[in-house]
Amino acid sequence: MPNGFRPFEGGAMSALMFSPYLDHWNLVADGTAIITDYSRLLPVRMRDGSKAMLKIALVPEERFGASVMAWWDGVGAAKVFEYAGDALLMERALPDPQLDIMAVNGEDDEAIRVLCSTAATLHGKTDEPPSGLIPLERRFDSLFAAAAVHGGIFRHSADAAAELLASQSDSRVLHGDLHHGNVLNFGPRGWLAIDPKGLIGDRSFEYCCLFGNPDPCAALRRGRLARQAGIVSRTAAIDRPRLLKWIHAWAGLSAAMMLADDAGGIDARLDLARLAAAEMAS
Repeated sequence: MPNGFRPFEGGAMSALMFSPYLDHWNLVADGTAIITDYSRLLPVRMRDGSKAMLKIALVPEERFGASVMAWWDGVGAAKVFEYAGDALLMERALPDPQLDIMAVNGEDDEAIRVLCSTAATLHGKTDEPPSGLIPLERRFDSLFAAAAVHGGIFRHSADAAAELLASQSDSRVLHGDLHHGNVLNFGPRGWLAIDPKGLIGDRSFEYCCLFGNPDPCAALRRGRLARQAGIVSRTAAIDRPRLLKWIHAWAGLSAAMMLADDAGGIDARLDLARLAAAEMAS
């Protein structure tokens, strides 16, 4: 079971939530239901016996992600078999290996390369994009709001964001949350993405989330940001100073979103913003 997922013990509620889709799509439960902050998941088997994952979205962002997943059509992302309303039926990942565990067990660089490769595959699709994508400019609303109230490092990150957003290039459909827990191992199909946010904008933004993960300790490890920025810059063909500026902006945005949600981890994100700024100046 991927890190960040928890068994769901609400048996009666679980049965009521999943049963209409089990019946409609001729599915059979094949494991313990799982809870995340924004969805409920159930391992299932389809009519032909193949394994799949049934996901029920609890928030609009997760529902919209299903349409983006379907648009990718299994290229760089998990294959969608069915989706309707709050429900998504997709192929099921293997439990191991996991990128977050790789990253803290001596394979940090390899995990980053996997994430870069996945991003490149996702960005390779240039068909007419799905409707309803969130413009990258709108994604930064919470950072600009935090900068107006709190100033300081929020203001520095917001200034960087404003400059970057005004000079976007190479616009692509973006996953928007491409981190170690959202790219899973699908065996013969390789590493594939799940849970997109559905943004559209400068492709360089996609890589920022890598630097805040898999956990604050790893993200703030001495020398890690500089080394990984070099790897991503070379692998993804992104100008290194511009990448560092995006990381600086993203870290402030992440902290602002945490602040708005009254969530923990704000200090670690602001420390990452400061590290990126220092690396830019070095």
